[in-house]
Amino acid sequence: MVPPGAESRARPDRIRRAAYPHTTSKLSHTLEAMSSRRTVSLVTLGCARNEVDSEELAGRLSEGGWELVDGDADVTVVNTCGFIDAAKQDSIQTILDAAENGGRVVAAGCMAERYGSELAEALPEAQVIGFDDYATITDRLDDVVAGRTLVPHDPRDRRTLLPISPVDRDAADVHVPGHASFADAEGAEGTELPYRAAVPRRRLSGGPVANLKIASGCDRRCTFCAIPAFRGAYISRHPDEIVREAEWLASEGVREVFLVSENSTSFGKDLGDLRALEKLLPRLAAVEGLDRVRVSYLQPAEVRPGLVDVLTSTPGVVPYFDLSFQHASGTLLRRMRRFGDRERFLELLRTVRERAPEAGARSNFIVGFPGETEEEFEDLVAFLSEARLDAIGVFGYSDEDGTEAVGHQGKVPAEVIEERVERLNRLSEELMAQRAEERIGSQVTVLVESVLEDGAYEGRADHQAPEVDGSTILYGEGLAVGDLVRATVIQAAGADLVAEQDEAPDGETGDR
Repeated sequence: MVPPGAESRARPDRIRRAAYPHTTSKLSHTLEAMSSRRTVSLVTLGCARNEVDSEELAGRLSEGGWELVDGDADVTVVNTCGFIDAAKQDSIQTILDAAENGGRVVAAGCMAERYGSELAEALPEAQVIGFDDYATITDRLDDVVAGRTLVPHDPRDRRTLLPISPVDRDAADVHVPGHASFADAEGAEGTELPYRAAVPRRRLSGGPVANLKIASGCDRRCTFCAIPAFRGAYISRHPDEIVREAEWLASEGVREVFLVSENSTSFGKDLGDLRALEKLLPRLAAVEGLDRVRVSYLQPAEVRPGLVDVLTSTPGVVPYFDLSFQHASGTLLRRMRRFGDRERFLELLRTVRERAPEAGARSNFIVGFPGETEEEFEDLVAFLSEARLDAIGVFGYSDEDGTEAVGHQGKVPAEVIEERVERLNRLSEELMAQRAEERIGSQVTVLVESVLEDGAYEGRADHQAPEVDGSTILYGEGLAVGDLVRATVIQAAGADLVAEQDEAPDGETGDR
């Protein structure tokens, strides 16, 4: 599985300082509190789901008396990515950099969960925690500061921790990052407590956009993907909790929520409702203060007609299709244990565009999977030429520990993979630029995310997701971050757009 955002560069989160509580009654009390404070720096690598996990850790740490800082701290927690080799190397280097001056470092996240004691042995510079430690993260960091060595877990297949049947699953005894429930809060009853008192999440960066996790894990058995083994079986969050979190985010100034998971089209299957996502989206769009709801990671084989209808006709839900195609050759997809082929995928895109011609579509593709023939590769090339995708991610295949594809015959030589990746990247850049040019003259709705200079702003149109797609440079007047503005596209630059603010009929501008 290639999740959206994996192609973006790993980057540290921007951390806001928490206000340190102190009394004003006696100076000695203040000094005592200052001398006993504990500071932690969080560095997040990888995808949007990892960012939500970090915000859960930040919330728990803040409530446990830790002060979040940017830079030198008593402990640095590196939320690692364990998806592909490049991400693993980024994670290792980040850990080493954090420990360079003798600082205390804790490795968390996917790579830490996936390798556990193996990683601890290979990197003595860091202590290692797994997902099961997240609920007691303050205790674990207290141990680190006190000089106590953490006992890392032995790697295990987290799919075995829950029943095979989705509807029989109960995550109460298995910690699923980002899935803290209202019942987890001490004294929580009904819906009386404020959201943050019930679910410990703290935003690590401001801005009008926030990720919102709706599920974790995956039940698919793609032969190239190790994610299900360390993320576990599929677990949906309860729709009411998701809506409540969205309400909290809106109260924090968020105007767009980006729904993230390993597989959003499976949402609700463990709750006994295969139409749960179709029902959830209108509820989120109705949250006061939210203007846009966007969904990531849709499995093409699970995109039912009802979901297409909701995504293309619900006000406030953007017609955005992040489709996990991975390839277009039917024979190769079967070896991946996936479904579909070039014609079925093109038919899905045609259906979407019949309902919403302006809809955005993106996908990632794996090149050089074992046994990939020249004919299968050309099938992928032909598909991309017809699909008119707004954003395309290309990855060269590499063996991943514990996956079925490691034992497949017919491994494609590295130089052939490199050649095919280079060719597909060149083609993709050309096709994305062509698709952007098709939007010249059309109207778009832009969410302003930063103010540049000389009447210029940067934001994203409905077909552009944060981090993984292009952006829009907007020329207008008197706008601010968070404004939602109607504009006309006047130019394209690669996958990016340039647009001019439209004037409203009453002479006012913008949609706020």
